[in-house]
Amino acid sequence: MPKPHNSMRCTGLVMTAAVALLCQPFSAAPSQAASTQTMVAHDGSHDFDFLIGDWKAHLRRMVDRKTGVTTSDPRTGAWVEYDGVCNDKKLLDTNANFEQFDVHASGTHQLFRGQALRMYNPASHQWSIYGLDLDKGELDLPPLIGQFAGKRGEFFDSELRNGRMVQVRYVWSDVSPKSARMEQSFSPDGGKSWAVNWIVDLSR
Repeated sequence: MPKPHNSMRCTGLVMTAAVALLCQPFSAAPSQAASTQTMVAHDGSHDFDFLIGDWKAHLRRMVDRKTGVTTSDPRTGAWVEYDGVCNDKKLLDTNANFEQFDVHASGTHQLFRGQALRMYNPASHQWSIYGLDLDKGELDLPPLIGQFAGKRGEFFDSELRNGRMVQVRYVWSDVSPKSARMEQSFSPDGGKSWAVNWIVDLSR
């Protein structure tokens, strides 16, 4: 998804998992050592392949009633629903991919458009997700960084909001060739609790 936590731009803490390798005895079979290396060096470069193509998109977004900015405070916010399309394509036949997201609210006809760039780092085995600010001609920094474990992907960054640092998390779930869900949430307490403020359901 385009990076949505800034008000009119759709999608950190680098959560790198450190894996400790146990020393193998000299008599260890080569196949065992190879198996250990395979587990450590998981290739996640195709984790977003399921997303390539055209989708129907349904967005639920928690919007501050006064400012229209995405918020996680239900006391000042209200859920607004949008419908539209989402298109993802690979760049130059690489593992990087680019997304265009275009939805509108049926009640107010408010448009929400955004773009996202996702790039895979084969050294860290992690993805970086950047929103694009086309009005300013800039990448939305910092990127969200993370990886998939099975069919669940988690990506994190941190940003300053209203004078305090807030952690931001994307969670991809229900991943299949015909459907997927992405949720964004904020945490003001270092990840002890999360408040969801952005839910996108995709279907073919």
